[in-house]
Amino acid sequence: MIDVHKAASRYTADHGWLKSNFSFSFADYYDPDNMGFGPLRVFNDDTVAPQTGFGSHPHREMEIVSIVLQGQLGHRDSTGRQEVVRPGEVQRMSAGTGVVHSEMNPSATEEVKFLQIWFEPAEYGLTPSYEQKSYDPAKLVNQLLPVVSTEGGEETAKIHQDLTLYLSRLEAGKAVHFEQNPGRRIYLFVMEGELVLNEDATLETRDAARITKTSSLDIRATQDTYFMLIDLP
Repeated sequence: MIDVHKAASRYTADHGWLKSNFSFSFADYYDPDNMGFGPLRVFNDDTVAPQTGFGSHPHREMEIVSIVLQGQLGHRDSTGRQEVVRPGEVQRMSAGTGVVHSEMNPSATEEVKFLQIWFEPAEYGLTPSYEQKSYDPAKLVNQLLPVVSTEGGEETAKIHQDLTLYLSRLEAGKAVHFEQNPGRRIYLFVMEGELVLNEDATLETRDAARITKTSSLDIRATQDTYFMLIDLP
């Protein structure tokens, strides 16, 4: 089953310095019928104004992935890590038993646009940890590139959950096929462009699909498209 969630159906919050779109119940948006999809708990699409951001705040028992679409995102945490995340990189933070961090836009002129995704971990009580990996953007073209997985790798951040997060840039008219084991879930999100799934469902910019009982997926781009696919238990 392919359950399409249109971009306009997301909860939107505008705080001036921060514009957010929540795909799942989060912060001021509470919906008991939209608390997650498998271990996927939060999927936020954020835009942060120059030289502003999220001050120090705590997290526990969550795997947090950040993917920058435009600009740069400064990170600082209580483990001593201080980094800047840019397009072409992926950040994974395991909050574990507890971590305090901040996320700021260090630019004086450019907004930062990023996706922040939270997953429930496969086990609790982990020591907090941080990982940042770069990948070759050319490897996204007309194929699915894993950038986060349970195994990790040279260009793949390791996460403490049985999932794989893929990125792809599919050229107009091109297609990719994805196959997973029966009984698992797929979450698909279009950053920009337009896709047709199994010649049945169409997704446009910022649309998402929650897919169950469909382990074989044909993905075709009707225009140049940048998208994410998450293989979930």
